[in-house]
Amino acid sequence: VVYEQEGVFIHSSCGKNDDQDSLIAGILRVIEKENEVVVDWRPLDETLDTSNILCAGKDSSSVVEWTQTPKEKCSRGADRPSSYEAEWDMVTTVSFKKKPHSNGDATTHANGESKWSFLFSLTDLKSIKQNKEGMGWSYLVFCLKDDVKLPALHFHHGDSKALIKCLEKHVALNESPHDERVLLVKTQKSLSQSFENLFDEPSYGLLQKWKKDPYVMTMGKFSKVTNYIVGSLRSSDPSNQRRPPSEMADFLNDTIPGLKINQQEEPGFEVITRIDLGKQPEVSRREPVSAEEWAKNMDSEGRILDVDYIKRLIFKGGLCHTLRKEAWKFLLGYFPWNSSKEERANLQKRKTDEYFRMKLQWKSVSEEQEKRNSRLRDYRSLIEKDVNRTDRTNKFYEGEDNPGLILLHDILMTYCMYDFDLGYVQGMSDLLSPVLYVMENEVDAFWCFVSYMDQMHQNFEEQMQGMKTQLIQLSHLLRLLDSGFCSYLESQDSGYLYFCFRWLLIRFKREFSFQDILRLWEVMWTELPCQNFHLLLCCAILESEKQQIMEKHYGFNEILKHINELSMKIDVEYILCKAEAISMQMLNCKELPQTVSEILGIENSSVTPDSDTGEDESAAELSCPTSLCQSVSTPVIAANGTRDGAQQMAETQSLTPA
Repeated sequence: VVYEQEGVFIHSSCGKNDDQDSLIAGILRVIEKENEVVVDWRPLDETLDTSNILCAGKDSSSVVEWTQTPKEKCSRGADRPSSYEAEWDMVTTVSFKKKPHSNGDATTHANGESKWSFLFSLTDLKSIKQNKEGMGWSYLVFCLKDDVKLPALHFHHGDSKALIKCLEKHVALNESPHDERVLLVKTQKSLSQSFENLFDEPSYGLLQKWKKDPYVMTMGKFSKVTNYIVGSLRSSDPSNQRRPPSEMADFLNDTIPGLKINQQEEPGFEVITRIDLGKQPEVSRREPVSAEEWAKNMDSEGRILDVDYIKRLIFKGGLCHTLRKEAWKFLLGYFPWNSSKEERANLQKRKTDEYFRMKLQWKSVSEEQEKRNSRLRDYRSLIEKDVNRTDRTNKFYEGEDNPGLILLHDILMTYCMYDFDLGYVQGMSDLLSPVLYVMENEVDAFWCFVSYMDQMHQNFEEQMQGMKTQLIQLSHLLRLLDSGFCSYLESQDSGYLYFCFRWLLIRFKREFSFQDILRLWEVMWTELPCQNFHLLLCCAILESEKQQIMEKHYGFNEILKHINELSMKIDVEYILCKAEAISMQMLNCKELPQTVSEILGIENSSVTPDSDTGEDESAAELSCPTSLCQSVSTPVIAANGTRDGAQQMAETQSLTPA
């Protein structure tokens, strides 16, 4: 049930006095089923008897026909104003029957008396008529296909706007050009500006679900969406082949309301500022940080001696696997960087107690209690479903009755107690899985996951503010990096970068192999060389695919398919090098736009091309990539023992563009 409203009345004027309304109070619900959405109204005192419910089928031959019973007809008052429209009139007693099917057999209810209940599928809805403002309470009339009108529903205790808002999540409603009170439902036959109308009924349902819940569809069925898009091009219907990609893109545009990317205020005028970022420097990576290097950077009490240095080492090479269990706790913020070994042990003790108190909260809920707690019930159901399909090919989670799966389930359930407002949203199991794999400990994995979710929280909030912000920021960065590629994407109705949605939502978890994602995440958690480095990783992937996309003239469908099929085919070390090189280009740019400076979290020093040498040197010192090369590359090259000091310095400096 996605909408429920009590105090929704049908008015019947069948009393002895025609001017006296007979009010029938009822409950109106909108119910999502597996393949359809239905609107259901029934009187408060009616028992759940399916024989009393009128159900409009998908085909127009089975929609409900409302007929007045001659014996029960009541004469209408002659004093009614002529402007009082029939559909707003108080409904006389009616009996209900099905319209005859194509075989001519008529189906009627065994009970001729009205039970008033009705139910219809949104696929059979043609229009909704609303009353004018200032006419007391609001009321609506649903008109089904074949112009069958249902009785007016009067909202005595609430505004009908909430219902309209709910319905708009499932059907497109447009104001009638002939009557502003009428909302027309877009039909699949019309040349609609909506993505889903290009497809048949099964895929229509799939795409409606994606529009309703992009998290679920992004996680589970994005490739199927792509296949339906491509399939539509191969359809035998020539009209499908001629439809412009903008029809598909508009559907995606509506999926995240409020997303505005590259919108020109005055069509026809565009101010283009080209900024030369210089040649992309070559960047190399080092070996992962070893246990010996980690131990050397720790004092006798277990404190990290040089936090910035160790972060730079991790950024340039990642961690050897044996170090991850300890180092990730620092990177994720579970352990403070300046803490001693003893302080960390005390922290773990406190956090262990806190964790099991929260775990006990949901563990101690009885079946009877859970029956009265729909949110907890829904969280548990979704978690159980997702846990059973998360990284099952990994040995840590494979097989039945795997202890790893039990821990995954318990941590996610306990997180619902920790943050009940957010609870569980699909995709969160993807973020927890690598953390639990590394920690091999329920409590440590939970608190590391809590810290990770603090970073990712906005991605999973209902308004999707985090996703909106990141897509807009990515667009700014990509436009600065390659405005020509951006323009090409826009020309193919791909400027909204929706194909990056899954990358951003769960930080590339489905794009790289499990071991590669461990490397990628620990590099990103260093927060070097700038803020939002994950957006530069997106730029690096897109730039590496640009040539193929543009040379082969990929359109909307092909771009979506191509990006989706990159999963598990991306070289993580290559992309990390490329993203770092892009960061060096941008951070060394003297005319970096203010918007980009804010996205990357650097202060815009407004250095002009005429700056003197001192200012240039100062700016270079502030440049994060340069300092990374100088402080990290030198010891690594020295360890290889193949270059002398002067050659090392020359090569290090050559990595930074003038």
